[in-house]
Amino acid sequence: MIKDILDNAQNYYSLSKNLKVGFEWLKNHDLKNMADGKYVINDDIYANVQSYMTKDDAPFEAHKKYIDIQYMIDGEENIELANYMNCDIKVEYDKEKDIEFLECNRNVETQTLKQDYYLVFFPSDVHKPALKINEPRQVRKVIVKVAL
Repeated sequence: MIKDILDNAQNYYSLSKNLKVGFEWLKNHDLKNMADGKYVINDDIYANVQSYMTKDDAPFEAHKKYIDIQYMIDGEENIELANYMNCDIKVEYDKEKDIEFLECNRNVETQTLKQDYYLVFFPSDVHKPALKINEPRQVRKVIVKVAL
């Protein structure tokens, strides 16, 4: 997992060509005025701009084909994290949707994703996004899906 601001994204360009393209897309678009929806960046990368209310709970999820860059456009939320090795499969991996749901009860930590920050999740980073901080709030976030 990586947590940082876009001004520092170049520090991670060497990890993957696709990751670099995803970060550059975030830097070069007016995210605050972009409509919710899916944006295809290229054959290996797409972005989902979302507006939603944070919630009390959500399932833990993991992905095998894509890295997530979750960038908070407006608002803040908590995201619980665990290592894949510390979790048990709850719903088997769906290859079409690139998602599986897990139960994680060991070594779980919480990160707060604040406005203008991003978190990068790799396949070993099981995450439970969209959690409220004190009370439910409206947030706006973009998730850039970057093929491995």
